[in-house]
Amino acid sequence: MANKWIAFFSQTGGEIADIAESLQRWPDLIVTNERPSKLRTIDGRILDNVEDRLVVLPNKPTVEDYETILQDNALITLHGWLRIMPEPICEKYLIYNGHPGLITEYPELKGKDPQVRAFEGKYPVAGAVLHKVIPEVDEGKIIAEERFNAFNLSLDDLFRILRDRSLYMWINFLKKVL
Repeated sequence: MANKWIAFFSQTGGEIADIAESLQRWPDLIVTNERPSKLRTIDGRILDNVEDRLVVLPNKPTVEDYETILQDNALITLHGWLRIMPEPICEKYLIYNGHPGLITEYPELKGKDPQVRAFEGKYPVAGAVLHKVIPEVDEGKIIAEERFNAFNLSLDDLFRILRDRSLYMWINFLKKVL
C-alpha cells in the first residue's frame, strides 16, 4: 500500500477529478506543467478540492524539478502527462501510466495520439492499458487492459469508450494500492 498518491496531468485533469470523486479520495499532490492558459483550462473540481496541493512544473521539467516534489513511497500516476519521465525518476519511483491504445495487440500504437491512429487505421479492436513507467515510452509491464470492438465507432464514441474503460481500470487499481 502506498502512503501518498501523486497524480500528474498536462491537459485538464478531468480524469483525476473523476477518479478522485469515485474513490472519495483526492491525490495528496497534483502536478501539472506550465502551458499558456489559452491552450488549457484546469478542471474546476481540482481547483475546488486541492488547489493548495496543485504544483505547476516548468513546461519541460528537469530531474531536479521532479525531485523537489516527489516523495519516497509515493504512488505516482500519469493521466495525460504529455512528458517523458527521465530515466533516474523512472528508476527511483513507482510510476504508472494510462495509455489509450491497445499496445498489447498493436505495439505500433505506443506514443502520442494512439486513439486517433487506431481510428484512422480502422483497427477492429480498440482498448486501453495501465502500465508501469520505465525509461522507454509505453514499454513498462502491463498491469491492466480493457478491450472492445471498435467496428463502426465514430471518433467521438471511441474517445468516450476509451475514457470510460480507463477510468474503470484506474479506479480498480487504485482501490487495491491506496
